[in-house]
Amino acid sequence: MGQLNAELIRLDGARGGVASSHVGDDHPFASLAGTWRGEGRGEYPTIADFRYTEELTISPIPGRPIAAWRSATRDAVTGEPKHGESGYLRSTPQGIELVIAHTFGVVETTAGTLERGNLTLRSTGLLGTASAKQIDGVQRRYHFDVGSLHYTVSMAAVGVSLTHHLSADLHRE
Repeated sequence: MGQLNAELIRLDGARGGVASSHVGDDHPFASLAGTWRGEGRGEYPTIADFRYTEELTISPIPGRPIAAWRSATRDAVTGEPKHGESGYLRSTPQGIELVIAHTFGVVETTAGTLERGNLTLRSTGLLGTASAKQIDGVQRRYHFDVGSLHYTVSMAAVGVSLTHHLSADLHRE
């Protein structure tokens, strides 16, 4: 068995699966664990405004200061799949990091803090494929409160400075 497969088994106990959200209260991401669903709105100076539904799953990995992060959105009117992102939240001595890959061909790394139910992140690196649009910066703000989550995302891209892009209200299932 390769080293990568051994690591996957060690993380979650099952080949290729996602870690259980059942972790102790001392896990850094225990309060964020679960599947969150709801609706959001998007806007940006270079595109038409839009509405979407979202499912965000945060799955802490027992015994490690890491949580799997997976989000999928759909058009709120047609139900057509729109955007997806997948990666990991990491708790480090320097703070919180989020490393995700987007369906539009960009890998985003962010760093910030998680304090009193507020997760605040700023991009530290953005790497796109040859066909991806240029993204210069991202700021994410999440507020978790028992069974509800509200977030906003601002973005600097395609010649536009950091500007509000997304907001959503999700509820834990």
